[in-house]
Amino acid sequence: MPLNYKLKTSTLIALILLLDQITKYLAIKFLYPEKIISLLPFLNLVYVENTGTAFGLMKFLGSGIFILIAMLATLLLVYFLLKDGKNWYVYSLLIGGALGNVTDRILRGYVIDFVDLHIGGFHWPAFNLADSAISIGIVLFIYKNLKK
Repeated sequence: MPLNYKLKTSTLIALILLLDQITKYLAIKFLYPEKIISLLPFLNLVYVENTGTAFGLMKFLGSGIFILIAMLATLLLVYFLLKDGKNWYVYSLLIGGALGNVTDRILRGYVIDFVDLHIGGFHWPAFNLADSAISIGIVLFIYKNLKK
């Protein structure tokens, strides 16, 4: 992988990780424990401690297994990145998001979520910036692979 891609990749991963941790710090500072800030008719900021996986599933497994899975997935993504440097931004989004959430699990034992999208009484499970990076990365990964 050329140096230019390495610099771009490292910068994007670091930016995602930094912004993710800053926004989670702000969620703790301004939303903990039960404050809700309504920004738009469909968007609130809330404080949620997610001990499970995506959508809060599988809470019974505990943080240790999620840390292990995230670290293995990150290593696999780094391998893919080294093999496919032209898609550095896709892997950077996925790696940055994974590291953001695994940082929470290591430091706190849970992931802080704070974005609450809803329509009326239906609320999408709360999420964070790392989750957004992962979701965008997955969509781009699928698009790139279906386009081949």
